[in-house]
Amino acid sequence: MASRKPKVIVTRKLPDPVETRMRELFDTELNVADEPMSRKQLIDAVGRCDVLSSTITDKIDASLIEKAGERLKLIANFGAGVDHIDVAAANAKGIIVTNTPGVLTDDTADLTMTLIMATLRRLIEGANAVQAGEFTGWAPTWMLGRRLGGKRLGIIGMGRIGAAVARRAKAFGLQIHYHNRKPVSHVVADELEATYWDSLDQMLARVDIVSVHAPANPASYHLLSARRLKLLQPHAVVINTARGSIIDEQALADLLAEGKIAGAGLDVFEQEPRINPKLLKLPNAVLLPHMGSATVEARVDMGEKVIINIKTWMDGHRPPDRVLPQML
Repeated sequence: MASRKPKVIVTRKLPDPVETRMRELFDTELNVADEPMSRKQLIDAVGRCDVLSSTITDKIDASLIEKAGERLKLIANFGAGVDHIDVAAANAKGIIVTNTPGVLTDDTADLTMTLIMATLRRLIEGANAVQAGEFTGWAPTWMLGRRLGGKRLGIIGMGRIGAAVARRAKAFGLQIHYHNRKPVSHVVADELEATYWDSLDQMLARVDIVSVHAPANPASYHLLSARRLKLLQPHAVVINTARGSIIDEQALADLLAEGKIAGAGLDVFEQEPRINPKLLKLPNAVLLPHMGSATVEARVDMGEKVIINIKTWMDGHRPPDRVLPQML
């Protein structure tokens, strides 16, 4: 890399301390309006920058990468997930892709537990009832939810976030079950007293809560299909803070409306930002606006990882958070 500052185009508004540091270190072009870039704007950006600092709202497919100029050598993604980037196409063109793993683990796990509690204890329904003037006093059978302690939590994907959720859930007295490509280490399994299921179908039929933490890729698309959702017990709830494409959203909405699944807590959606209209009308669906990593600390930490990845590449070294096709 030459001694000149690399041209970095940032596709969305980032925390002020991150943007300030990026301006100090690089020739940085910011998105002050914070509107997602159009296809035309993305084509223009990849045609004239050395580094594109992207986010989940940017579709960086093979067609866009093909239009990239000779200068583009790094896509420094602001976020852990890279399912919006064609990593293989970028790699084939000699463009490095990086992400920001690890720094959003605790915040996403915290929000997952929040959704579990909110869904089981019907917190949104209760708050809405108060706001609507429907609370007329305590009653023995009104707004009954479910106790957390003693319930079986089935985690799909026991990576960093899945394990962090398991540790929190264990403290609340939940029994930990999980489905993963392979069992976790004996040390982690013993710590969590976790039961491994190589069959997702068998686990789904036995747990009270399902929490999704798998990565989004072709293999996980509609992993929770209509058939699998029907395996759940009627009192079960589904929690998703991973990616909306992992669940068949229409099937989930239908089963919730029919009372065949008790509830759902969703922070992500299949056609995000569009939300299935049926879900919006269901009182047993707790819906949040993709805020799993939405803490000041997490977003600043993510920005610092982006900066480290760019600076390391700029200095001629391998970025610490490089993503390769074989990792996906």
